[in-house]
This record gives sequence, C-alpha cells and structure tokens, in this order.
Amino acid sequence: MPIKTFRPLTPALRYTALNRPAGITDKRPERGLTENKNKTGGRNCYGRLTSRRRGGGHKQLYRIIDFKRAKLDARAKVEAIEYDPNRSALIALIVYADGTKNYILAPNGLKVGATVISAAKCENNEYRAGDSFPLETIPPSTRVHAVELFPGRGAQLARAAGASLELVAVENGNAQLKLPSGEIRLVNAKCRATIGEVGNADHINESLGKAGRNRWLGRRPRVRGMAMNPVDHPNGGGQGKSKGGGGRQQVVSPWGQLAKGFPTRRRSQPSNSLILVRKNGRPPRGKK
Repeated sequence: MPIKTFRPLTPALRYTALNRPAGITDKRPERGLTENKNKTGGRNCYGRLTSRRRGGGHKQLYRIIDFKRAKLDARAKVEAIEYDPNRSALIALIVYADGTKNYILAPNGLKVGATVISAAKCENNEYRAGDSFPLETIPPSTRVHAVELFPGRGAQLARAAGASLELVAVENGNAQLKLPSGEIRLVNAKCRATIGEVGNADHINESLGKAGRNRWLGRRPRVRGMAMNPVDHPNGGGQGKSKGGGGRQQVVSPWGQLAKGFPTRRRSQPSNSLILVRKNGRPPRGKK
C-alpha cells in the first residue's frame, strides 16, 4: 500500500502518513543524468530576500528529464522506476538500443521491462502509457500528460503526480485540451504529448506529521500577517486579536497586494485568445 501510517508512539507519528510508492527500483540515480543543484535560500545575487519562507533542506541532485522526447522512431526499454526529490512524480530511466539513456516522467501503469516510443504517428493504433506523439495524431477523449505549449519547446502542462489532461478535439490545426481545473484551452496540434496520466497519484494523501519534515524539504515557518507588528505587515497590530491592523482592513500581502478576491491575471494576457472556457465555466473576457 503506497500510503504508510504508523502507530502513535510519539505525537508526530499520530498524524504521519508517508507515501511509499510500490515498484521503485533500489538503485542510485544515473550519474550522467544528474547535476548539482545550488540552493539560494530565497536570496538574489545581492543577498537580499526575494522569496520568503525558503531555506535549509536536504541536499539534492537534480535529475535531467527529457521533456522534449526528440529521439524519434526508436523504442526504448524501461530500466528502472526511481524517486525524484525535485518533483512529486516518479521518473523512469529508459535505455535505447544504441545505449542512450534518458529520464522521463513515469506514467501510471508503466513498469520495468516495458518499452516506450516517441514517433510522428502511431502505426498500429496501440496508444500505450509512456508513448509520445503529436496531439494531431492522438484520438479524442485520450488522457495525456507532459504536453507542450509550443512545438519543440518541451513539456510544460500536466507534469505533477496524478495529473492528466483530456484531449477534447482537434480542428483547424489546434487541439482542445480540458485541464484538471475545468478550463478548456487551445494548443497547437503539432505539440507533443505523452499518453496516460502521471503516476504516484497518492502523493496528495501524504501527511508530513511534524514541522521538522517541512524543514527537510526546504520550507521555513510561515507567520501570519495579523500576528506581526504594524511595521512588519499591513495586517499587523491592533489591541487584542483583530483581523487587520486594528481596523477592518482587507487581507493583503506585506506590499499591499490584495490576497482574496482580486484578479491578478492581466486583461491583455496574450493567451486569453486561446482559452475557450475558464475554470468557472464562463468564457474569458471579450468572448461570448
């Protein structure tokens, strides 16, 4: 069972539920497909804090993932399913006949010994998990992941554990994709996508159980704005417990940006023309 619970021998173990996916190969990561990962602690090149609540964390190696799948018409064998500390999904080590090795996202159902391929079209109409094809050659109602937004740029959509998109239709050179939020948007039909959904869907059911495990992941404590002083946050201060600086203020960021109910998407966003249905079921602004 992927989710492992513990006897409450300590207060932390009472609420701990860790994700232990089955089928992971016990091996070290491929040396040629890793590189060092330098941590910033949320600081920029001047040492100034630009991203709050980051710091510490266990040392990690970055696994280089093949998001482009540009090696066409060559079958590759899955040699291992591995854990990746840099993402919620598992990764699969594939080996081509010429000895080339790559990492790809491991879709649900992919096992060691299986074969995957990246091609211009499917020849035998067998769309198996892990195979990569252009959207224009994939039949409608197929679940896909690792989808490109622009041809040749590499996968950008549906890369997290358990994520997948539904290919609604392909017409006029564009593919209609339904996102998990319910949004339907257009993508160039020549963009590549991988069949199936990303594995390790039980990742969402994980409960860290204690604050220390958050620190191992590089996350520092988060302090509420209303618990700060007025000099530190617009919602700070007040006599006794108050919801915003002694007066009934809006919930904002330290720099005054509204945090609730305020649309942050630009009205002139270029991709508005590619969105057919928003996640709330309505068309975007300017469309009827």
